[in-house]
Amino acid sequence: MIPELHIGQGGAARADAPWAEDRRAPSKSLKLVLLGLALFAAAILFAASNDRLSRLVQGAVEGWNADPAETAKAAKKQAIARLITETESDSLVPAAEGADAVARNALLPVSTLPVEAARPFLMPAISLVQSTNAQRCLTQAIYYEAATESDAGKAAVAQVILNRMKHPAYPNTICGVIYQGSSRPGCQFSFACDGSMRRPPVPTLWRRSAEVARAALSGHVEASVGMATHYHANYVLPRWAPKLTKIEQIGAHIFYRWPGSWGKPRAFSDAYAGSEYIPAFSQLYQGGAAATDALPGEAIAVGGVAPPRDPTDHRADNDIGGRIDVTKGWVPNIPDPTRSKARFDSLTSQQGVVAAPEAQPGT
Repeated sequence: MIPELHIGQGGAARADAPWAEDRRAPSKSLKLVLLGLALFAAAILFAASNDRLSRLVQGAVEGWNADPAETAKAAKKQAIARLITETESDSLVPAAEGADAVARNALLPVSTLPVEAARPFLMPAISLVQSTNAQRCLTQAIYYEAATESDAGKAAVAQVILNRMKHPAYPNTICGVIYQGSSRPGCQFSFACDGSMRRPPVPTLWRRSAEVARAALSGHVEASVGMATHYHANYVLPRWAPKLTKIEQIGAHIFYRWPGSWGKPRAFSDAYAGSEYIPAFSQLYQGGAAATDALPGEAIAVGGVAPPRDPTDHRADNDIGGRIDVTKGWVPNIPDPTRSKARFDSLTSQQGVVAAPEAQPGT
């Protein structure tokens, strides 16, 4: 149908058709768009002079343009980082202690999910010094953390250490895991910074701890604690305990793993670094007490550590010629020159009396 034309006084023609109004609509929309852009530009200029508002605007813009999947990953990383910080720094401020802690720990539910066992760890071929340090570190941890626990309890402590060593949240050496944070209050394993190592170990318990450590480094897996990375005594309730997944209690120790995918076997992907180092006792945080406070003659159960290797020294690790092997407890000993001759004379006198010269004729 041909639209009817109306001629007004000004001679303008108007067509009464559906598309006639659409010709005028874009002009209004354009004005609104321009007005919006002007207001947005004004907001940005104002925000530039206000730090707090600038951060809000920036966050809004980034949030508008962000990929939802990437945003979710970033939020997960932040949550994990907060949880790591809590489990590392909150250990000195428990939520409860004593009988109250025992009762409240019993109320924390044990996970009903299947317990997934860790993969066996076999100590790779490394230097004698490194392997000796790893063995000693693990023995120390087992002894000072669980000397009076059952063999299963000792093996569970060793399993936690090996699990941590494989997890990206922790150092990737055995000694590194055990001594993490030992130079400050709140270390990961209390014996490493509270002065416990001043107590000489009980020989029988130390030997058994060493046997459990050797088994753990030779592939033994304590399946009952699965992928556990945390434990604590039942008479203490850390504030982080309800935020982790409770797995098992063995003796006085309660074991936990990270929640969600971070506590699954595929998350334990770090390779063993093999650079084992035992810090000197004087370098440890010792609960406010100095190493010199030890009683005279009291043994300190921290073995010596070989000094840093000279880059120009190309000898094998088992070649100790010309060097002091402090891992065996040897110390430099320079003889007193004023006593050397007396010692020599004493040794030679034990070889028999020198025969007197025969008398000469005519004497």
